[in-house]
Amino acid sequence: MTDEDETLPLVVAPEALEARLDDPGLLIVDLCIKPETYLAGHVPGAVYLDYARIVAKRPPATAGLLPGPGELSAALSEIGLTPERHVVAYDDEGGGRASRLLWTLAALGHERLSLLDGGLHAWAHEGHPLARGAERPTPARYEARVVRTELVADTDWILAHLDDPHVVLVDCRTPAEYRGEKRFADRGGHIPGAVNFEWTEAMDRDRHLRLRPAGWLRERLEGLGVTPDKEVVTYCQTHHRSAHTWLVLTWLGYPRVRGYPGSWSEWGNRTDTPVET
Repeated sequence: MTDEDETLPLVVAPEALEARLDDPGLLIVDLCIKPETYLAGHVPGAVYLDYARIVAKRPPATAGLLPGPGELSAALSEIGLTPERHVVAYDDEGGGRASRLLWTLAALGHERLSLLDGGLHAWAHEGHPLARGAERPTPARYEARVVRTELVADTDWILAHLDDPHVVLVDCRTPAEYRGEKRFADRGGHIPGAVNFEWTEAMDRDRHLRLRPAGWLRERLEGLGVTPDKEVVTYCQTHHRSAHTWLVLTWLGYPRVRGYPGSWSEWGNRTDTPVET
């Protein structure tokens, strides 16, 4: 079996990716906050994707929703995505933007997905090669349509499961946002019954923002009542931070994990949704 025949794991270490940089079956996607960061130094072969292309707003949600099929198809086609290619995503903030792309692709039924552990921080600080300038992808035709609805929660689904003991909601915002002391919507607080796991808890700052060990993460999450026997819904303000937690839970082997794309930008701006502080 050749290296190209071996499937990369959901979370791939920088050294493992470096060994596969010449694999034409990979599509490495950079979602750094500023395009200037990408131009100054990126993983060789990586194409840049503007994060704004994979999120949308439709009032009352101010951000975070899935774009329509046409917009999403255009964005993914422009970077050269095809159903056969294995996507490796990264960013320069610990994986939130990259994970939102991977959650989106998973919802579209794309199965070959990986997060670069530690993203650009780990790649650059651990001596891996950097390329400068812009890569010019060859456009493809990719049809974006949500087929895995079990990965997506909307407001109505959450309202119908608020009292379901088999469902646990994970609020991935800061404790101040969770308590309602800091808000970015008309109302502050959290969805009733949700537990608070700030998304950055999953990152090891002493290891260039790589994920903490699986054992540590399981213990922390299970201590909050987030156990594998339950269906888990992650949310934050715009399902950006919570997409990272969705990926962490999926990596840990949790079998049923949904993301709430509207998150607090929708829930907190509606008038018919209950709130706890």
